[in-house]
Amino acid sequence: MPYWRLSSFYFVYFATLGVLLPYWAPYLASLGFSLAEIGNLMAVIMATKMVAPNIWSWLADRNHSSMPLVRLAALLSVIFYLGVFGATGFWWLALVMVLFTFFWNAVLPQVEVTTLNHLGDDDHRYGKVRLWGSLGFIFSSLVLGRALDSNPPSLVVPVVLFCLVGILASTLFIPEARRQVDIEQSGIVRYIRQYPELISFLLVCFLLQASHAPYYTFYTLYLSDFGYSKTMIGILWALGVLFEVILFLFLHRFLRRDRFRLLLIWSCIITGLRWLIIGLFPQSLPLLVFGQALHAISFGLFHGVAVSMVHRYFTGRHQHRGMALYGSVSFGAGGAAGSLASGYLMTWFGASVTFTVASVTVFAAALLAWSRIQAKFETGLAKAVN
Repeated sequence: MPYWRLSSFYFVYFATLGVLLPYWAPYLASLGFSLAEIGNLMAVIMATKMVAPNIWSWLADRNHSSMPLVRLAALLSVIFYLGVFGATGFWWLALVMVLFTFFWNAVLPQVEVTTLNHLGDDDHRYGKVRLWGSLGFIFSSLVLGRALDSNPPSLVVPVVLFCLVGILASTLFIPEARRQVDIEQSGIVRYIRQYPELISFLLVCFLLQASHAPYYTFYTLYLSDFGYSKTMIGILWALGVLFEVILFLFLHRFLRRDRFRLLLIWSCIITGLRWLIIGLFPQSLPLLVFGQALHAISFGLFHGVAVSMVHRYFTGRHQHRGMALYGSVSFGAGGAAGSLASGYLMTWFGASVTFTVASVTVFAAALLAWSRIQAKFETGLAKAVN
């Protein structure tokens, strides 16, 4: 397995997220956009994730290869991002963000499939590769947070360009992985409709990611209002991902098929607790640190379980589309819906209500996982793909 080549990709890809998630919204605020407008623009990043992975996975299946398309998408994301420079109007910026994120969001799902194919039967080692993405996020959020205390928010713009070029460079060294032999299978929509439990699983992913939207979109602005410096906010972002790294180091010990349902339920419950802490106790630094420690569960554990389930349950020619569908429904549709809703909730009711609504949303996901994802989900689909 090309461990270091894959790890370098994850490092630079999530370093880009370490810039966009904490600091893109403050940059938009510096341009004079309202909270609702910021929510709409951040939703663009998520909305293209609903469409792009599915189109590019279809192309990958038709071409029986992923990496040439990954490199093309990375190159086009760099080219279209150049339109951000000098853009200050809402609609022009929205158009540029649609174009560059359409290609940027196409990259990760294809590399995820390539990584898991390189791992083969050792897919439990996924966390040891993915943790480098978390380290990249920590690095960029810390360094840029400190830099923004003495530089204008517009510093974010060239830093993102540098990261996108880094993504392109890293994809040039990742070899194509041997794919599973295609077997005769029904269309993916028909395949999913056969298993109501699988539909419930995707809905749980949607709700959990929708609940993350206030955090991803407004956490930096929210803490800034309470007097926290950009350096301290960057440290809090980095702490959350540091705990995620620690979890990824030990994730292989938890990822057993008979534990998937239980892990999903507890991930949702703990995520709901996290949003209540952030929304109700923003002036308590110890509680904020504790809330960031829970990021290991709300993102790390949930995502690790979800990726393992998708990899096991979508096989053959469904492999790329299954991973793309997971990203589209959760990070795409869930993130977009959550970003749109949180922008208006923050405007109308404030942060405490917004994070409370996020908590209720993910508690509903826990209830859905408890009531609709049963043991037959794990055994039934396993029979279908064997």
